[in-house]
Amino acid sequence: MDRPSPSAPLRLSDEVATALAAGTPVVALESTIIAHGLPRPRNLAVAVELEDLVRAGGAVPATIAVLDGVPHIGLDKDALERIATDGSLRKLGFRELAPAVATGASGATTVSGTAFLAARAGIRVFATGGLGGVHRDWTTSQDESADLGLLARTRITVVCAGVKSILDVPATLERLETLGVAVLGYRTAEFPGFYLTGSGLPLDWTLDDPAQVAEVMRAQDELGGAESALVVANPVPAAEQLDPELHDRVLGEALAAARAAGVTGQAITPFLLAHLTEHTGGASLEANLAAVRGNVRLAAGIAAARAAEQAGRRG
Repeated sequence: MDRPSPSAPLRLSDEVATALAAGTPVVALESTIIAHGLPRPRNLAVAVELEDLVRAGGAVPATIAVLDGVPHIGLDKDALERIATDGSLRKLGFRELAPAVATGASGATTVSGTAFLAARAGIRVFATGGLGGVHRDWTTSQDESADLGLLARTRITVVCAGVKSILDVPATLERLETLGVAVLGYRTAEFPGFYLTGSGLPLDWTLDDPAQVAEVMRAQDELGGAESALVVANPVPAAEQLDPELHDRVLGEALAAARAAGVTGQAITPFLLAHLTEHTGGASLEANLAAVRGNVRLAAGIAAARAAEQAGRRG
C-alpha cells in the first residue's frame, strides 16, 4: 500500500518511502516518455526496462506521475500500465501540477514536473533523455521551456544527454549560465547533442566518475546559496548515435515543414520529433532510447555514490 508523504499531497510507494527512510539510493524517472514519447505497446516495455536498469545499478526507481489528482512518487505495476495505456492522460509540467491536483486530473510529468515532485519527496537524482530549452527563433517567439526556470530553483541532479537538438542549443547553454545552473560533462568536454554524441559546444567542467558527481552535490549543499540544479551531461555512445549527416538533413527538412505548416508554440516540439522519427526510419527514436538507458545507468551510479558518501559521513 502506498503511503502519503509527511508533506501531502504526495503519495510515495512503499518501496520508495522505505528507501528514502533508510538512506538507500533512489532515482526519479519521468513518465511523459512513457505516455507521450513512445509508441504502444513498446512504451510499457521500456518503462519496465528503465526501472530494471535502476535496480541493477543498486538504486530504487521512482517513476513519477499524477493519478486522479494525487502525485505518485513510485508506481506499482497497475499504475505503470495505466500510464502506458491511457490515452487521455495530460502532459504535466510544473505549472500544471496545482490545477491537476485541485481538479483530480491525471497526467504524465515532464522534466519540470518530475524534477519538482522528486525534490519535494527528498529525491536528489533524476534521469531523463534530454532537457527542454530555448527554442529557435526565440527573439520573435519568446518560447523557452519551463525546464530551465524550474532547474534554477530546484536542488536536484539531472542526468541527461543534453537538450533536444531541435532547440537553439547555444542559446540554451547561455540561458543555463545566466540562471546559475551548473553543467558538467560526464567523460566528455563537449556538450552532448541528444541524438548525437556531441554538439560542437565546449563544456567548462568534465568529471569521470559517479563519486566525483556526488562530491559536487555535497559541495553544493555545503556552499549554500540558490537552490539550483546540477546538470550532468552524458553523451549517447558514438556507436548508438543517429548518423550526423542524416540528423542534420532531416532536422532541416523538419524545420522547413514546420514553418510551411505554421506550427508554433507547444505544438512545435512534438511535430519536429515526430518528423525526425518518421524520416529517419525510427533511427532517431533508437538513439533517444540509447541515451535514456545510459542516463539511467549513470544516475543509479551517482545515487549510489551519494548514498555511500552520506553513510560514510554519518558513520
